[in-house]
Amino acid sequence: MRVTSTEFQQNVGRFQDAAQRAPVAITKNGRTHTILLSAAMFEVLVKGRVARPVEELDDETLKAIAESAVPSQHDELDQMLQDWTP
Repeated sequence: MRVTSTEFQQNVGRFQDAAQRAPVAITKNGRTHTILLSAAMFEVLVKGRVARPVEELDDETLKAIAESAVPSQHDELDQMLQDWTP
């Protein structure tokens, strides 16, 4: 959904509700100026991209990290680094 900044100012609540379903692009002078999105969508976008202390990670994330592995199709990368020293 795209709305002008004037429309947004006149109907803030309506567009806040709409942003719970999909991002709302707010335009200024015909160009996208701001994107309004739900807090849940914002969390999805930034989760994992922001450095956090390990103590703040939830159990599901810690389990996923502990169980993660590099697929065998990338074994050659390990071989390339075997003799590498920093």
